[in-house]
Amino acid sequence: MADLARLTEVIEPEVTALGFELVRVRLFGKSEVGDDEIALQIMAERPETGQLVLDDCVALSHRISDRMDALEEAGDVLIEEAYRLEVSSPGIDRPLTRPKDYAKWVGHEARINLTVPVDGNRKALTGDLVGIEGEAGAEVVTIEDKKSGRVSFPLGDIHSARLVLTDRLIAATRPLDTDGADDILEEQED
Repeated sequence: MADLARLTEVIEPEVTALGFELVRVRLFGKSEVGDDEIALQIMAERPETGQLVLDDCVALSHRISDRMDALEEAGDVLIEEAYRLEVSSPGIDRPLTRPKDYAKWVGHEARINLTVPVDGNRKALTGDLVGIEGEAGAEVVTIEDKKSGRVSFPLGDIHSARLVLTDRLIAATRPLDTDGADDILEEQED
């Protein structure tokens, strides 16, 4: 399997060059995607909106493909097998991947899976994010878990985390880019 840190090192400057922020780079193996391909998933966002529109995804996809092709031509093959490139916005019920995500979404419900059990033997927590504290590399996340109450754990112990789609989250999410919305024509039925 490919080196995820090396992939991120190559992809992040391409994302930044287009004015976006990288949210996640993930490589899905064959067994995870249910077919014969590997999928390289890149999630990015515009800092001012927290989203990407279709044209952004297309531009970013082309830029990343061109960069990876150039490296391959130079002999630096990042992914040995055939793969599918997927570029997307993180969406409303977004994954939480960076320390700033845990600070930005305080008060919103999240589902967090840990690598190290807390509160006895629990690895799965769901509840409202309370916050994140500590120095870089030693951050501690706190959640008001629905079963255990307030629980804190190192950021590094998180296997995966994402926001839960709630009415409160929908209300707090910035509106989608509405450029061109006035140009939509509705057909009348006869």
